Amino acid sequence: MFNKAAFPGKYIQGQGVLSELPGLVKTLGNNGLILASKSVKGKILPAFGSALTSSKLPVELFNGECCEEELNRISGIIKRDHIDVIIGMGGGKTIDTAKIAADRAGIQVIIVPTIAATDAPCSGCAVTYTREGVFESVCYQKTNPAVVLVDMDIIAAAPTRFLVSGMGDALATWFEARSCEKTQSMNECGGLCTRAGLGIARLCYETLLEYGYYAKLASEEHIITPALNYITEANILLSGIGFESAGLAAAHSIHNGLTALGETHTFYHGEKVAFGVLSGLHLTGASPEEMEAAYSFCENVGLPTTFKDLGLHNPDRKKLMPAAVKACAPAEGIHHEAGEITPVKVLDAMIMADAYGRGLRAER
Repeated sequence: MFNKAAFPGKYIQGQGVLSELPGLVKTLGNNGLILASKSVKGKILPAFGSALTSSKLPVELFNGECCEEELNRISGIIKRDHIDVIIGMGGGKTIDTAKIAADRAGIQVIIVPTIAATDAPCSGCAVTYTREGVFESVCYQKTNPAVVLVDMDIIAAAPTRFLVSGMGDALATWFEARSCEKTQSMNECGGLCTRAGLGIARLCYETLLEYGYYAKLASEEHIITPALNYITEANILLSGIGFESAGLAAAHSIHNGLTALGETHTFYHGEKVAFGVLSGLHLTGASPEEMEAAYSFCENVGLPTTFKDLGLHNPDRKKLMPAAVKACAPAEGIHHEAGEITPVKVLDAMIMADAYGRGLRAER
């Protein structure tokens, strides 16, 4: 395999950058369409979209799940209205739907995340789910988004839980990158990790530990500070480039496994990934110092460290085993970890992650 890395065409972050959208659309095509989440159409565009009024970009409401039924519906609209630039504006599932639909239609895509909750905006891959919200598959696009536009006015106005969830997703980046580099496993670009990807993943982790708590405070006050800017960049850009150009391992596979448990469906992607990180540390025998740093970070910013935090109250091994089995499906990144990974090992690691989390909380 060759060393490979991937990046978005442009990344633009700052206050009021939504005003750049009409001009960016014109540089890429003639007929744009905004695919908007419910909150975008009902709240964000009325509050922040005055600069888009004269552009008359049509807005289509996203139906809430990145599934084949919704993808087929959007594909029909693109074909019917001769759309050549689609703008995915909203959270992770809106963004993923726009990316997949654009890839299938062979058109350009601009991503406007309205929350810093995942690293999906910059990547050239997306996740599909069933209509019921159970993880189904990862879809790879031919190219990364042409533009990622992050308006800090919108990010600062969003509920803090989204930012914290993004930190959970970003927390996995370094640990998974490190595992893939150690075992020389394939990254999400279909190649081996580059030094750039590994370095960006490490910077992502360092940024989280240094600025995460302060960014959370800024988000709670809905103000824009350097810390909020740094964490937004870490959640979206550093994590996005880092995971794609370095690779995935245990944390995201355990997230995928947890989606098999109905109780977890009300929790965000990054919240489940964070618990996957902690489980992965136990699975791989991380040092006590590294364990303490990860758990302390999660506790400080409000990420799950126990089963109870994910809506799972005193689950037994039988209850948890489907999640462990799903996490170990043949195509999962968990097999990028060193050694043989089995559902029993993963189940034990998840139980240990919960026990350690409960123990630390009792001490404090």
